Amino acid sequence: MPALLDRLVGQLQRKGHSKGSAYAIATAGLQKSGNLRKGTNTATVKGKQRGAMTPGQRAKDRAARTSGGKPSDYSYNAKTNRAKKRLLNG
Repeated sequence: MPALLDRLVGQLQRKGHSKGSAYAIATAGLQKSGNLRKGTNTATVKGKQRGAMTPGQRAKDRAARTSGGKPSDYSYNAKTNRAKKRLLNG
């Protein structure tokens, strides 16, 4: 099973979803986002690349895509799984 799917299923289970429900929600979401092939649990090229990233790298990448800038402009908070832009000194 792809690493992204494992991580997302675990997150959903910690939020109170049953194992079956968590797999269904995670699979549907990852297929919709293009990380899994439609109708399967097989990772696409994009899914393999994102699965190889750490959670911090994925959070920084998401933040950079959404707000602009480079992933290196962001700092990662593991407790919230979020990245926020660093303040510039000067």
